[in-house]
Amino acid sequence: MEIKGNAAAGNATATSNADNAKKNFGPLIVDAVIPTAGYYLLKHEGMSTVSALAWSSVVPAARTIWGLIKERQLNGLAALMLVVNVVGLALTFLTGDPRLMLAKDSAVSSTVGIGILVSVALGRPMMTAGLKPWLVKADSAKSEAWDRLSAESTAFRRIESRFSLIWGTALLGECVVRVVGAYTLPVDTMVWLGGVFTGGAILIAMVIGSVVAVNPMEKLIAAETAEAAPETTFTPATV
Repeated sequence: MEIKGNAAAGNATATSNADNAKKNFGPLIVDAVIPTAGYYLLKHEGMSTVSALAWSSVVPAARTIWGLIKERQLNGLAALMLVVNVVGLALTFLTGDPRLMLAKDSAVSSTVGIGILVSVALGRPMMTAGLKPWLVKADSAKSEAWDRLSAESTAFRRIESRFSLIWGTALLGECVVRVVGAYTLPVDTMVWLGGVFTGGAILIAMVIGSVVAVNPMEKLIAAETAEAAPETTFTPATV
């Protein structure tokens, strides 16, 4: 029975991992890989740079619209991406400037980055919404420890804000680099390099955030959880 239980648990974990991978990497493939491949394919077929950029942006825009319809609620980030794509397409066709089409993608990262930094200034760090579940891992004792530390520990709140500050700064930096690249590098180069900039910004934020925020917070939560745990007293058996 135990072997069957372990096998079932293993299958459930594998299924969960597959679902998570699909959820995490599916949008990345649709929003980055397909448009990039589509651009080079359309250019190879003789389409102009502006037209190739425009048509390669249709798939991400369609995915965003489908997501809004499927969820039946307005997601702020999804709506922002849709507006940026539509406005970028319109301006590109009006001006005939393919570099504007490349630079438009920085509007999403800059808006999110500014939003994160503003949330830090207001004392409500935006990245906490994803950081807390990652650290407490559905453990009620750790969740309670987080709540206590967040309410009572200035050091903990400072580190919590630092994590969001790192992500906001990284996204704003990616925005600046992308805009500079869009207007200084060849268009064909920026089509693929833009995704590298985004991936690099995310990787940098993850590495720095882990060192200066995640690891210290894990230690504080573990110490707080251990301190709050009831002590177990050993009573010797009587003969």
